[in-house]
Parts: sequence; structure tokens; C-alpha cells
Amino acid sequence: MSKTLFVPEATATTLFAVVGNPWTLLGCYLLVMNLITFFVFGLDKWKAKYKETHEKTRRVPEKTLFLLAALGGSVGALLGMRVWHHKTLHKSFRFGIPAILILQLVIPAGLWLYWNMIR
Repeated sequence: MSKTLFVPEATATTLFAVVGNPWTLLGCYLLVMNLITFFVFGLDKWKAKYKETHEKTRRVPEKTLFLLAALGGSVGALLGMRVWHHKTLHKSFRFGIPAILILQLVIPAGLWLYWNMIR
């Protein structure tokens, strides 16, 4: 009696079984982005304190902090600002990071409403 090797066909069902639910993937992506953003804010705060005594420390550019927030890490950026007390005096961060978060909530909600209610 010989054993036969089962080779699944390449279908969307197989891809779904291997990759998983797209909402789970989105949730994992957002979790990782927010954790990275949170710790980058902490790292930059540490470098800001460390730079007072050592001049060769390179800081994280503000563009990078905004980019991380725009790529899905806006909650992590807000938490990083609160926990690390970092960039809280900068108006661009005080208003810009919450604006990014609001856009990240309003745009998908608007698209959902458009596709489910209006059509």
C-alpha cells in the first residue's frame, strides 16, 4: 500500500487558509506599526536627552516620525507623545498627529458608507 502525497490546488480558498483572514492581517500590521512608532518616539526622546552630553548622537528626523504615523502608527505616535513626553510642545505634532488619526478613521468609514449605504 503506497501513500500518496496530497498537493492542494492553487485556489483562493487555499490562499485564504494559508494567509488567513485579511482583517487579521490588517490588525497585525496596525499593531506592529503602532508598536514600532511608539518605540521610535521613545528612542528619539532618549537620544534627545543623550545628545545634551554627547554631540555625535543622530536624532530621528521629524519627517520619519510623521511618516510612521501616516503609515498606520498614529495611535502609537499619540501614546509615545504622552508616555515619553516627546514633541508635545511642537504645534505640528500636537495638531498633526491627531489629524492623521482622524483621517485614518474617517476615510475608511466614509468608504464603507459609500459602498454599503449609497450603492
